[in-house]
Amino acid sequence: MPDDLSLQLKPRLTISVDQAQSITRRIAPHASVLGITELHGGEIGTVLEIALTDAPACILKVYPESLQWKMAKEVYVLGLLENLGAVVPKILLADDTRALTDLNFVLMTKLDGTALGRREATLTETELYAIYAEMGAILRRINDVTLDSFGYIGPNGVWTEYPSNRSYMSAQLDRKLKEFCTRGGDPALAERLRANVIARQHLFDAAIAPRLCHYDFHAGNVLVTPQGEPHISGIVDFENATSADPLMDIAKALYYFTPKDAPKRDGLLAGYGGIERPDWQQTLGLYRLYCTLELWCWMAQIGKHEALADLTKELELASAA
Repeated sequence: MPDDLSLQLKPRLTISVDQAQSITRRIAPHASVLGITELHGGEIGTVLEIALTDAPACILKVYPESLQWKMAKEVYVLGLLENLGAVVPKILLADDTRALTDLNFVLMTKLDGTALGRREATLTETELYAIYAEMGAILRRINDVTLDSFGYIGPNGVWTEYPSNRSYMSAQLDRKLKEFCTRGGDPALAERLRANVIARQHLFDAAIAPRLCHYDFHAGNVLVTPQGEPHISGIVDFENATSADPLMDIAKALYYFTPKDAPKRDGLLAGYGGIERPDWQQTLGLYRLYCTLELWCWMAQIGKHEALADLTKELELASAA
């Protein structure tokens, strides 16, 4: 997985109606473009909705120059999740020829619904518990997909293969601690974090089989019905998917919860079902440390330096745990 020192995220790509027509003609020859709307989404790609006559609206996703490989990755991961049915987008077209646009793109089905994050403030604790239980059940189904090796998923499967979860996480920790120091983090803190993880690294060994992990499973990437009692209508944004320990996926899903979010946490874990692992809660704590380190490096990489102080405090606390 490349570590670019700087990234140009969300490419500012203007798609004309004629370009959109040329793209959509390949999947709906008789439909005409009615309009193009930029959607809010993740921090990496630009996402456009294309409305058509005589055909369902579709989604055009464009990838920045430095991350063109993520197009093939998303196609690969969505192919692994065909058993989830309509809850994940279907790829209609993937194009890396740059004949129609200057960047790689995918055209996919549009999932109905609104982001859960936009509805949460209006939901009762009971409703929050229920919708997060739905999320937990879907996350379990994603994690049921078994792969051949541990490692970060690239354009054609696992990029660098590791035979065990411990070897994968040890390599990830080394890479992120090096990046932490390169981007201005305290080397002494890095060494304390390393020692803390080494003392607990036996917890990684309980993950025997590598599983598909969404690794960005939060309310912004979950679509729900827009009115009434919420139900999940879609899961999006598989750009961060990895082949790893499902507990790492759970830890990332729980990462932003605060004490007041107990209904969300309890619902997610209840929906996910029984976790038959020794010391699984301690393992979640170990993965939380890694998630914090990873987030620190990401915020530094994209220039959000105002977030680093709080993340550093959390790393300090984690290193002393």
